[in-house]
Amino acid sequence: MGREIGDLALMTMLGFSSGLPFLLSGYTLSMWLSTAHLGLEVIGLTANLGLPYLLKFLWAPVFDEVRPLFLGRRRGWLLPVQAALIACIVGLGLSNPVAHVWRTLGLAAAVAFCSASQDILIDAWRIESFAPRLQGMALACEIWGYRVAALISGAGAIALSAHIGWHKAFLLMAALGLVGPVAVLLAREPVVTRAVMAKTGLRARLGMAVWAPLGEFLARRGAVLVIAFIVLFRLGEALAGVMLPPYYVHLGFNRNAIALATGPAALLAALAGAGLGGVLVARLGMGRALVVSTLFQTLVMAMYPALGLFPGHASMLVATSLVESFAGTLAYAAFLTYLSSLCDPEHTATQYALLSSLSPLALHTVGGVSGVLADWFGFIPFFVFTTLATLPALGVMLVILRRYPPAPRREVLTQAAGC
Repeated sequence: MGREIGDLALMTMLGFSSGLPFLLSGYTLSMWLSTAHLGLEVIGLTANLGLPYLLKFLWAPVFDEVRPLFLGRRRGWLLPVQAALIACIVGLGLSNPVAHVWRTLGLAAAVAFCSASQDILIDAWRIESFAPRLQGMALACEIWGYRVAALISGAGAIALSAHIGWHKAFLLMAALGLVGPVAVLLAREPVVTRAVMAKTGLRARLGMAVWAPLGEFLARRGAVLVIAFIVLFRLGEALAGVMLPPYYVHLGFNRNAIALATGPAALLAALAGAGLGGVLVARLGMGRALVVSTLFQTLVMAMYPALGLFPGHASMLVATSLVESFAGTLAYAAFLTYLSSLCDPEHTATQYALLSSLSPLALHTVGGVSGVLADWFGFIPFFVFTTLATLPALGVMLVILRRYPPAPRREVLTQAAGC
């Protein structure tokens, strides 16, 4: 029991290490560029920096096939990846986006790549280290560590920057990144038998691990519509989210007000939304819960253009952030449950990984042009447009639920609870 508790504590630390860099190359960097008064076109490009999180499955086999010289397959890779990640955060913190913005963006892209690589290894360590009965608890510990770190590197870093400057705030985040290597040094290398895998070539492994699950899914009726829905689901959020930092600055909110609005209260609202989303799925069924929560999120997004009518009103900013955080995780809980229901029991892990990687596709691709659109429309019309951008996903979802309803599976509620 003592060893299990210790491993769960290490899982929380690794979750912290995973969540810390995510916003540093996204929302927090966008806020830095906004306060430096860089153009909206440049700020919009920060959305594309997250592409490594979508494409990490391409180099994940390297971490399975190539064994490091020291510390084992997982810990031996984690330490150098984490060292590179901390070095990239330091470089990002020492950069000057006003004088050399492309250097800053390049370092942010390196942070995202190292962070995505770390996520691959942390997930592998969790799956291989914990018994099946502890997997749910281990995932919960990882999520809590991740959420705390995201709060620190998001609202915390923004608030700190108002007092000590952006450079020192990023360097402090790099220092907090040492939590990861400490956890790795304290952790045990998982013992996994790989005799079968050693006899299988890489091409055969890819065929078994990727092409078979993908082919099974694409052979289903309505598969193209389902993929379209998954990609469109976060389109409005993707366009809006990248432009929120410059929008807040434009409305006259200082960094302390923004940090307050997006800080601990927003985290609690998000956790409450996720909990209620699980209740809705259990009470209404997955289809109805998805419709209700998505409609609610669409209505809540209208608060962003409404916020433009109250520039400088901190209470309106807090209300908008809290309600949006609640609505976003409410809808996302139902959405993840739907994704879980799509997975064939023979290919659950691979299909879920592939489908979930499609979800943020809009954020890291189309989201990159959000700055151009905001500059063209103006902020309030732009946020009206982002609200309307949620409607295509809603329409496709209604068609899918009517014509191709997912088959009920017992695993759905279990997976949703783990998320």
